[in-house]
Amino acid sequence: MPAKKPLKKAVLPVAGLGTRFLPATKVMAKEMLPVVDKPLIQYAVEEARAAGIEEFCFVTGRGKVMLVDQFDVAVELERTLTERGKQKELDMLHAQAVQPGSIITTRQQVPLGLGHAIWCARAFIGDDPFAILLPDDLMQCEVSCTKQLADAYNETGGNVVAVEEVPREIVNRYGVIDPGTTTGKLVEVKGLVEKPPVEQAPSNLTVIGRYVLMPEVIGHLSKMERGAGNEIQLTDSMAKLIGTQPFHGVLYEGKRFDCGDKAGYLEAQIAFALARPDMAPAMRGILQRYA
Repeated sequence: MPAKKPLKKAVLPVAGLGTRFLPATKVMAKEMLPVVDKPLIQYAVEEARAAGIEEFCFVTGRGKVMLVDQFDVAVELERTLTERGKQKELDMLHAQAVQPGSIITTRQQVPLGLGHAIWCARAFIGDDPFAILLPDDLMQCEVSCTKQLADAYNETGGNVVAVEEVPREIVNRYGVIDPGTTTGKLVEVKGLVEKPPVEQAPSNLTVIGRYVLMPEVIGHLSKMERGAGNEIQLTDSMAKLIGTQPFHGVLYEGKRFDCGDKAGYLEAQIAFALARPDMAPAMRGILQRYA
């Protein structure tokens, strides 16, 4: 078996219009919506960096330059903070900085689905394994969710997806795995189906927005085959890797918040505030006043 390549790349599909959050997203990218005091895109990048990932490709759409600006050096801001002696804020900005040249962008000119977005990053991916993080899925984990997947990749040498159980009646909203042998947190994936009818779903184990995939998936995506919703589904091309490469689900430890949904976004605000010593007392007081 050839030596595993290290996992150093991540693709973040961020071309969506965020229509569910209008009017807030009329001008601002939905991935810039903050949870407490940090935008969703930054949570995703920090999660990936905690897994040892060093290179990022943002698959963007028109008008989304703000996402890259978030990780740029803000010269005027830093100068003002220095002049005002705000060292704590300066140190925070420096700690969050990424290496120059570590973020690139590519455009998804037409909204043809997640699979198409990943295909748009094919030049960045090359012949390397890569992670995918969907910033709408905000993860609260003691060990970075992407790090949990990276560890599973290092163990299995193949494709890995984060999975969680959902009520059977809502499996038609997700990609669903056909599970094989379960060993600890690792579940063998025998099949994958995108948004199946409830009565035809092979399980209630669904794929969330965290993946580690082998570059061979690009060859399948390049065929541009339409799937559910008449879109190019990543799930369909991932399914074609099963049987040719190791493929596992990871029953990750932690909690996911669907920040593409208003209720999920509001819940994330509460959960992340309660997890912070500087914010928890205030949030508890607020909750008591409105309970």
